Amino acid sequence: MNRLMLSLPILLAVSLLLIGPVAWAQIGQEPSSYERLEDVSEKIDIVNIFRRSQFAGPIVDSAIRLGVRCVWMQEGVRDDEAAARARQAGVGVVMDRCILKDHRRLLR
Repeated sequence: MNRLMLSLPILLAVSLLLIGPVAWAQIGQEPSSYERLEDVSEKIDIVNIFRRSQFAGPIVDSAIRLGVRCVWMQEGVRDDEAAARARQAGVGVVMDRCILKDHRRLLR
């Protein structure tokens, strides 16, 4: 996860904001000022969930409240009920897929 998280901004030409002090500690960085999605002041386009499936629902609910365009759950992460709520709210959903692998596949 560490290498993937660090390579996403470079490979996808995006800004990466890690939410919560645990995420920052995992890659050896100083904690951000963002404890939760609702603390981010700039517009969020994609929420990429690197958490176990059991924790995805509340993150998806936050993304829905913020009007995020897409929620992406990484490989091994699925929450069908949260996905249904997101789709009902007009939020795009991808589950159990690696955003970096899909990006590489699309560039071939």
